[in-house]
Amino acid sequence: MRPKKTILCVDDNEHILSVRTFLLETRGYRVVAVGNAQEALDIISHSLPGTLDLLLTDLIMAQMDGNELVRRAKELHPTLPAMIVSGTVTAYDRACRADVFLPKGASSPAELLERIRILVARKRGPKKYSLPSAVLDSSHSIAAAS
Repeated sequence: MRPKKTILCVDDNEHILSVRTFLLETRGYRVVAVGNAQEALDIISHSLPGTLDLLLTDLIMAQMDGNELVRRAKELHPTLPAMIVSGTVTAYDRACRADVFLPKGASSPAELLERIRILVARKRGPKKYSLPSAVLDSSHSIAAAS
């Protein structure tokens, strides 16, 4: 049996979060559901790279929006796939760091699940190369200084 893929699901609307959690869990995903971006960042910062398979977040949230959450999450785990779902669509909102952007009203649950399946499969793919940890540490220090 294949291990379940873990999705960190973030939304400040409890109803949407519970519906999305139910949808994903009934399709065999393990879901870590949180109600705000700061809690999500705490989970990401304490998880080992590769233990989370996808970050799924709402765009408009109090304190920190989905774009900022994705930006900070990718600083912590650059290979973590991210998907933003939002009810508002503007050119600025689409120009985010997420791998996929889906407008809430214009996408069906089936489309959401298909996009998630593709992102998780892409993450699972073979690694092209691996750098020694000393190289990664020095490049992280350079990136942090920028």
